[in-house]
Amino acid sequence: MHEAKTHLSRLVERAASGEDVVIARSGRPVARLVAYDAHSSGRAPGRLRGKIWVAEDFDMTPAWLAEAFEGGE
Repeated sequence: MHEAKTHLSRLVERAASGEDVVIARSGRPVARLVAYDAHSSGRAPGRLRGKIWVAEDFDMTPAWLAEAFEGGE
């Protein structure tokens, strides 16, 4: 972590050139520095409309399961 703070400019240059830079704390990876992709399409709400089917009873909990969680028999 200390080395990343000291050499941040150099690490950013490496990431900008396409390299993935992993930053670690006490030898354990905690972050990854990657190049910014300005051409990313991002999120497109509704893009999967009509491609996913959800059953009518999707959010219904069976009585036996609810009873098991509530301490029933």
